[in-house]
Amino acid sequence: MTKDHKALPLPFPTFDDIHVAIQNDESESPEPEAVVQRARKLRQTLQGSFRDEAVKSIYAEAERVARRASRQVSGRHYDLDQRIDRIVTSPVFGLPLMLLILATVFWLTITGANYPSQMLAKMFFALGDLGAAMFESIGLPWWITGFVWHGVYRGLAWVVSVMLPPMAIFFPLFTILEDFGYLPRVAFNLDFLFRKAGAHGKQALTMAMGFGCNAAGVVATRVINSPRERLVAILTNNFVPCNGRFPTLIMLATIFVAAAFPAGFASFAAAGAVVSIVLIGVVFTLAMSWLLSRTILKGEASAFTLELPPYRRPGIGRILYTSLIDRTVFVLWRAVLTAVPAGGVIWILGNVHTGDVSLAEQLASAFDPLGRAVGLDGVIMLAYLIAIPANEIVVPTMLMVYMGIGMMSDLESFDTIRTLLVDQHGWTMLTAVNLMLFSLLHNPCATTIITIYKETLSRRWTFVGALMPLALAFLVTFFTATIVRSLNLI
Repeated sequence: MTKDHKALPLPFPTFDDIHVAIQNDESESPEPEAVVQRARKLRQTLQGSFRDEAVKSIYAEAERVARRASRQVSGRHYDLDQRIDRIVTSPVFGLPLMLLILATVFWLTITGANYPSQMLAKMFFALGDLGAAMFESIGLPWWITGFVWHGVYRGLAWVVSVMLPPMAIFFPLFTILEDFGYLPRVAFNLDFLFRKAGAHGKQALTMAMGFGCNAAGVVATRVINSPRERLVAILTNNFVPCNGRFPTLIMLATIFVAAAFPAGFASFAAAGAVVSIVLIGVVFTLAMSWLLSRTILKGEASAFTLELPPYRRPGIGRILYTSLIDRTVFVLWRAVLTAVPAGGVIWILGNVHTGDVSLAEQLASAFDPLGRAVGLDGVIMLAYLIAIPANEIVVPTMLMVYMGIGMMSDLESFDTIRTLLVDQHGWTMLTAVNLMLFSLLHNPCATTIITIYKETLSRRWTFVGALMPLALAFLVTFFTATIVRSLNLI
């Protein structure tokens, strides 16, 4: 099955038309060079759909020849593929079904990763307490014990416990869809949206990979052959939330959104809020792709001819290797390398004092005017600054500063977190909404930034890829806060 773009009502001269035009032009010599020059002039008069029309004509002619030269033998497998595709790629059911499948994958990832993450965190923290006790027993200074076990080790433990379970669930599920043959259908369904945005249809696949990890999504852009369109996909991949940002989104949705609904609908409301943020991310991906393709990366969208492969039974060995070894271990290792120093920095900021105030509290106070301007506060700004190496440490960093305990920590339930944030530190619904937007749009983590540089080999584009989302995050949250305050909604 082939992606068949509808012909636009635009004048499209055939090769016969060109030949006649050349013959009728007496001012031109029939020399080969003259023919080439005349063809170039005619090419400039064509509309942007020229490539699509050319590809369509080629495939139409190939289909005509195939019908005359071959005989189709009906088979059970082929007929089943055709029946499935009539639904999966349907203009009516294709997009809703795609959203349902992706939402199911997200729900399974979020739900399934919750308890394993808690178990890993408890296990790692218990080992850290034993290590700290061992250091104390042999008489090492408190600051060495604190820096190694309460700083570096806890930072590492947080990243592994938060990242590993979601990736171990999401990547296999995503690989199953890929191996089954569904992902090319996703590109088929979203092709017209990305083409309208001046991007490549395959960007739908790389965007979907970004839900697991933005660094993996950047690497996945290698499937796009056009350098310009690949760069567009790289620069906009960060606008979909990765698994490191889901804990923050889930916490906020549970504390603020779910609390506004009856108990029986609370979980669905929270899930709906997370899905809504995901859809907002897709909208920003398309919008920024459109803007880039018409400004600094201006150019014509390349023709996208997608051959839909037959459905096949997923291979267990291939799924395990691709999802767990090639993707999960690769991404986790990069995150570990960046999280180790972050844990040390968090401990230093929380334990070095000037008077009775820690460096973390002083920095939070300095960032507070900027945070208040965008509907947040200084603690949140500091947490995101420290969390550049890994988004997973945003929540524990905020809790550390709010509680003033000098090391990363977690609270036992969402109720205690709500009390800490709302009752003790004055969080409102505006704070929650803008934090969700900021978490969605802010700068990529260090792992993704490094990956962007390795894929582009350009400091310029790495700089753009890092600062463009951050600027957009501040702009959107400032705009939202200004509207809410002007209408006295808080």
